[in-house]
Order: sequence, then structure tokens, then C-alpha cells
Amino acid sequence: MNSSRSEYEQLFYNDGYRLGKEAAKNDYKEADLFRAMDQLYLAIDQLIESLAVMAQKQNRPVHCKKGCSYCCHQAVFANSYELHYLGNFIRNHVELPGIEQIQKDAAAKNKTTSKLDEKSLLNHKSPCPLLKDGTCSVYAARPMACRIYLSTSVSSCIEFFQHPANEENYPALLEFPLMAGRMMNEGFIAALKDAGIEIAEFRLEEGLLHLFQSA
Repeated sequence: MNSSRSEYEQLFYNDGYRLGKEAAKNDYKEADLFRAMDQLYLAIDQLIESLAVMAQKQNRPVHCKKGCSYCCHQAVFANSYELHYLGNFIRNHVELPGIEQIQKDAAAKNKTTSKLDEKSLLNHKSPCPLLKDGTCSVYAARPMACRIYLSTSVSSCIEFFQHPANEENYPALLEFPLMAGRMMNEGFIAALKDAGIEIAEFRLEEGLLHLFQSA
């Protein structure tokens, strides 16, 4: 156990590591990766569902709901295995015109965000290339970063959307799912790296363009 991690952090890290080993066990075959990713996302989704019920009982209900897309206008980062999973979903569930529109929107956003420094990128607001009519067009395959972003105050999200440079405000996020998702991803990555598999992180729009270029 890593002494710098809390007991909960280590538990989620271990879960991610176990699933990463499953993904890498047969030379990192696509079927194994996707099966492990299904389990990874199911585990975090079930945790979030339980936390949402608990937050409701504690009078801190999660305000996130379909049609609320303030967080879909900020920087999102995804690992290469998440993008692989996402690309497979897009190819199998999105019609060609929709894929072409995603590619166009990703290129347009990347043209801007690729020039920004870290602080400017985190404050930049523009719609996600996967956003369609105010909702995520690939919701079932969305990256971990999108799954664990749960706000208990939509007004704080609106303020961050409208005034991102306001350092006195930040969306009122539930901390536990942020920690759990981050640790599961860290464990998953560690297992893949231990198996000799290189993993990279991309801005979502950048990663989408890599997917289309390699298709």
C-alpha cells in the first residue's frame, strides 16, 4: 500500500489496478480493454448513484441533470484508453453525418485550445464537440472526468461558466466521486504501464482528432 494514500484512495486504486490487469492480460486486446472499461465505468456509475441518494437525504441534492450543460463548455481531459473506448462507441452508434460534425467541431475547438497556456485553458469556455442540442451525444461512453463531476449548486456552475476568472467561485462539487474516479484511473494506468503499455492524456477535442486521423 502506498502510505501517501488514504485507505479509501488505496481501495479505489486497487480496483482500478485490477481492471487494468484484466485489460492487459492478453496483449491488450481490444475486447479485453472494452470489457474492463465497461466494468470500470459501471463501478463508478454505481458509486455515484449511491452518493447521489445519500446527498439527497442530507439535503445536498446533486443538481446535474439532462439539459444542464454548463460543465460541457470547459476543458476535459481523457486518457488514450478512454478515447479508444469512446471512438469505438462513436463508430458503432453515431451516423456518418454526426461523426463528420463531431470531427468539424473538434477541429474548430482544438484550433483555439491548442494555443492556450494551462490557466487560460482551464478558464476557456466553448462547447464540447460531443454536445448536441444541450446534451451529450455519447453519454454512455463519456470519459471518467465527465462522470465524476457532480455539482450540488447549479448557481455556482453558472457563475463559473459566466465568470471563469473569478477565483472566489468554483462549482460546488462532491469531493468523494472526484477522488474515487481519479484513483481508479490511476490504478488502471499503473497496471497498463506495468504491462509495458504506454498511456497518454489528451484534451478531449485533441484526442478526438487523433481518433479520426487513425481510423
